[in-house]
Amino acid sequence: MSNYPLPKFHFEVDWGGTRIGFTEVSGLTVETEVIEYREGSNPEYSKVKMPGMQKFGNITLKRGTFNADNQYYEWWNSVQMNTIERRDIIIKLLNEEHEPVMVWKVKNAWPTKVQSTDLKADGNEVAIETLEVVHEGLTIDLP
Repeated sequence: MSNYPLPKFHFEVDWGGTRIGFTEVSGLTVETEVIEYREGSNPEYSKVKMPGMQKFGNITLKRGTFNADNQYYEWWNSVQMNTIERRDIIIKLLNEEHEPVMVWKVKNAWPTKVQSTDLKADGNEVAIETLEVVHEGLTIDLP
């Protein structure tokens, strides 16, 4: 067993399209909302805090822009009123042998925002496009 924390730069994303390399994945958050309750006849003057519903943050996927590769936009254009192509997304943090050490499973995701790269005449960077997805569940597996 290693004495070092896991590096975060070696990962892969299976998002229901062809295999795409992403430069960044963020927003892998889950939160349990708090329900506060106090019965009127309770002799204590404080509320009881109970776990409530879970809330999931939006996930942001960033990648370099490639010529004639429109998968982001094709998925985003499939979203219409009450008609959504939902996909399960699997994000894997990999070790040196390219084996998963942590796996995030995202349920029923669909794109809510697509952002093209910014343009800058004196820039010297890669063009990066962003896809933001909403979802209905996030579980973390440790293989």
